[in-house]
Amino acid sequence: MIRYTLKCRDDHVFESWFQSASAYDALRSAGHVACPECGGTEVEKSLMAPQVQASRKKAQASEQKAPSLREPASPAEKALAELKKKVESNSEYVGMKFAAEARKMHEGGAPERSIYGEARIDEAKKLIEDGIPVAPLPFRPARKSN
Repeated sequence: MIRYTLKCRDDHVFESWFQSASAYDALRSAGHVACPECGGTEVEKSLMAPQVQASRKKAQASEQKAPSLREPASPAEKALAELKKKVESNSEYVGMKFAAEARKMHEGGAPERSIYGEARIDEAKKLIEDGIPVAPLPFRPARKSN
């Protein structure tokens, strides 16, 4: 395993672990390395200082507890997590039927309720053109996340 200090286009600095240098290169070129602060995928290695320990005792003493990746780190991540929880607990997930279900509700063919789901770009544009209010969500549904 190798730890890199990385920096995104917006100068957010963060650290991440990779299986190897070539694994980092492959993930970065595929766009799978993203800034945890802004989500930007234009990421590069930042200046790093090597960590060389003189003895085993010093290595154990200087080990730092890694931050939890399960908990939001920044206020923006916390707000996004709260929004996601609120949307998912108060709305019905309709998946790829979102555009059809939103249209049915707008036309009175289905009961009005809070829904969220997925739509292709052309479907979303057509809903907006027809005056049906829709907005993209800044997160992936829990059903689509690992």
